[in-house]
Amino acid sequence: MWRTRAAAACVICRSLANSSCGIKRKSLLQNLHLVSRSIHHPYYPSSKFQRPPLRISIQLFSSLNRLPLHKTKLLNVKYGYQFHRNFWLARLASRLLKVRYLILGSAVGGGYTAKKTYDQWKDMMPDLDEYKWIVPDFIWELDELIDLEKFIKALPDADDLAKLLPDFEKIGESFASLKGFLSPGYNLVSEVIGASDLLLLLGAPGETAFRATDQGYDSDKQFKKVSDKEKIDQLQEELLRTQLKYQRMLERLEKENKELRKLVLQRDDKGIHQRKLKKSLIDMYSEVLDILSDYDASYNTQDHLPRVVVVGDQSAGKTSVLEMIAQARIFPRGSGEMMTRSPVKVTLSEGPHHVALFKDSSREFDLTKEEDLAALRNEIEIRMRNSVKEGCTVSTETISLSVKGPGLQRMVLVDLPGVISTVTSGMAPDTKETIFSISKAYMQNPNAIILCIQDGSVDAERSIVTDLVSQMDPQGKRTIFVLTKVDLAEKNVTSPNRIQQIIEGKLFPMKALGYFAVVTGKGNSSESIESIKEYEEEFFQNSKLLKTCMLKAHQVTTKNLSLAVSDCFWKMVRESVEQQADAFKATRFNLETEWKNNYPRLRELDRNELFEKAKNEILDEVISLTQVTPKHWEEILEKTLWERVSTHVIENIYLPAAQTTNSGTFNTTVDIKLKQWTDKQLPNKAVEVAWETLQEEFSRFMTEKKGKEHDDIFDKLKQAVKEETIKRHKWNERAEDSLRVIQHNALEDRSISDKQQWDAAIHFMEETLQSRLKDTESVIEDMVGPDWKKRWLHWVGRTKEQNIRNETKNELEKLIKCNEDHAAYLANDEVTTVRKNLEARGVTVDPCLIKDTWHQIYRRFFLKSALNHCNLCRRGFYYYQRHFVDSELECNDIVLFWRIQRMLAITANTLRQQLTNTEVRRLEKNVKEVLEDFAEDNEKKVMLLTGKRVQLAEDLKKVREIQEKLEAFIEALHQEK
Repeated sequence: MWRTRAAAACVICRSLANSSCGIKRKSLLQNLHLVSRSIHHPYYPSSKFQRPPLRISIQLFSSLNRLPLHKTKLLNVKYGYQFHRNFWLARLASRLLKVRYLILGSAVGGGYTAKKTYDQWKDMMPDLDEYKWIVPDFIWELDELIDLEKFIKALPDADDLAKLLPDFEKIGESFASLKGFLSPGYNLVSEVIGASDLLLLLGAPGETAFRATDQGYDSDKQFKKVSDKEKIDQLQEELLRTQLKYQRMLERLEKENKELRKLVLQRDDKGIHQRKLKKSLIDMYSEVLDILSDYDASYNTQDHLPRVVVVGDQSAGKTSVLEMIAQARIFPRGSGEMMTRSPVKVTLSEGPHHVALFKDSSREFDLTKEEDLAALRNEIEIRMRNSVKEGCTVSTETISLSVKGPGLQRMVLVDLPGVISTVTSGMAPDTKETIFSISKAYMQNPNAIILCIQDGSVDAERSIVTDLVSQMDPQGKRTIFVLTKVDLAEKNVTSPNRIQQIIEGKLFPMKALGYFAVVTGKGNSSESIESIKEYEEEFFQNSKLLKTCMLKAHQVTTKNLSLAVSDCFWKMVRESVEQQADAFKATRFNLETEWKNNYPRLRELDRNELFEKAKNEILDEVISLTQVTPKHWEEILEKTLWERVSTHVIENIYLPAAQTTNSGTFNTTVDIKLKQWTDKQLPNKAVEVAWETLQEEFSRFMTEKKGKEHDDIFDKLKQAVKEETIKRHKWNERAEDSLRVIQHNALEDRSISDKQQWDAAIHFMEETLQSRLKDTESVIEDMVGPDWKKRWLHWVGRTKEQNIRNETKNELEKLIKCNEDHAAYLANDEVTTVRKNLEARGVTVDPCLIKDTWHQIYRRFFLKSALNHCNLCRRGFYYYQRHFVDSELECNDIVLFWRIQRMLAITANTLRQQLTNTEVRRLEKNVKEVLEDFAEDNEKKVMLLTGKRVQLAEDLKKVREIQEKLEAFIEALHQEK
């Protein structure tokens, strides 16, 4: 039928096209588009090839939205009529405004608008990737580890569950007749049916009751939904068993991975593979923190590098949590008493062996051996006690400990003293405030991760640390909350919902990134880490808190806690380390500019470098002692020794011997007194003189300024080295014995070999007597006052006592003039005579004053007589050689001074040899020991090398070192990333 109609239409069209009734015109089909003609008139040849006929009817519509064609007008032309083409603009617009183009453009514009709106909504949504670390990795991999299809097949079918439900359709039909009277109840039943279907789809356990009420009747009818509770419980248990099964598989794989990594690390230690390990990254970061702890922040450069700060109430289990993370019981323990007395920085890193070592020690403690664990705990306890100052309970000094082992999570933790509420007996009064200040100082770091430890076995209202943490981090952007002793909490707490409220962050007035519940043992200090892990796993497997979904699987066990803390720590490190590096770079520029402006011609030497420079200078000065000439040593020693012993020689040896009547008695007295002096005093005096001389020369070299090259910054250090060296140095004890023999032999010799020695002895005696005479005249002048020349020239007078002494002096001088051979002492009758003579002139004198004045008057007279005798003995060497035979001249006093002079020369020579050969070297050795002790004592160096220049150079060195290490760490961090 369709073909017949199409053929008829084509015949008509051909007849119209072929007719030439004198009219030249185009058919309607010729006005159509080529494609349109081919569609509507398949027999119209559009190309060389004939198209097959289409099964469509002929319609007088164009392709322009299937609108009817407009009627055309026939115009008179030369050969007849033809169509007139008018309204071309409308036809063009109609082509452009086709519906398909409009639809397509609307679809494109609507899609772009929808995409833009979606992007806006997406930007408004919070970024949940930051909290992805809270969920352990194995949760995200459950779809790969668990066969969900097998699990779904194990579930009961929806048809089986539907059979257990009542037939709600029949119930609805029974109520259809009573719809007018029971419309409220009927509506309720409909709602209950919809709710039951929803609950069935959601799979809600338990029983659901449906109640239909009838306002017109007194009795109510109840409808209950009975569910298969046993099946749901079995499904939950099956799910838990499946989770535990895959958890054990993960643990087994992790254990195998741990062993394999241990083998790889051991091979790397032997040098088989030359590659950087991950542990080097945390070691680099820990070194930066150690340098920062020693850095003196004089330029307001604060340490904002991330670290995990562990805070909690006392006995809350902080140390136990750290030990579980470190997988070793490394901290000292006590029952109820404060054990953490100073901050302990623990750097966890991965290594082939489970060992621990301190920053300032090379000893490694094997954490797999109980002996090394006990030694490590003892060492930490000793360090804590030594760091605590007298009168204090806690210390701010940080103990740095590094723990390495296979499978350890890389991070840096700082264990702080537990927060207390009451200061007990035996503690310092400021202990509570000191602990609060230490905790705040660490938590004020905006990049520090706060690990808040809360004891779950005590009432939440007794918590102190939660308020402190909420003050430091009110938004909880860097806080991780840990509830310890959950096993005790489950037993003691009557309402398990309280534990759920704590883990959900609804009970404490603080916010946190994550909440964790852990078990750190049964309270027995002898438990091993493995036994605690087994106990923790067993507890959470059987815990009702986990079965009833009060706790989630990723919120329990210390293993999940360590993973979360490590991820959060490294995330904070990556976000903040570059900013800290830029801050230290700016600080370095400021310090370098300050140095250039203040010390443009000096090298930047820090305290250690300055100490080395001062050390070299001091050692050079000690060595220069050996360059002192022997003549200089002997002159100084001889002069100093005579100054020390001259008084004893004159007063106790020479003057008593000179009072004798003959030469034999003089020589006997001299020999006896010299022997006594040599045995008891002289060697000791000589050694003291030598030691003091060495000190003076050493001090002279140490304090002598060397022109423009002298640096006064070393003066304090040199003075301290000199004092400490002198304090430590002791003269050789055997030196006195050998020196005593030498001195005794020198004093026994009386033979003067030549006239030159004789003249030298006379000169030595004259100088000694003249100095004594000068001292005596000065004493007399002080006693009697100035003479008449000074009184007239300087306009001074005498006191009453001086007048009395002057009168006494005059009277005693008359006595000496009368008897030049008078003895050295006045007789009592002579004292009485002088006193009476003075009283006759109106001068009252005390007998003691007369004796004191006589001692000085006679001393002057004796010294003058001895000087005159020296002049007489200048030509007595000839008589000396003949032993003063047939001569009235006796010069035994010259021989005495020659013996003393020779003893002084020999003693000086002996001491000089001992100084240059032994004592100077021993002194140099002592100086080196003192310098080595000072080099190891940083406090001593800080105290001795002070000043703005030293501090500036020290800060500049530390800032450079920190910046360089931070840049190296950042580069390694990028390589690892």
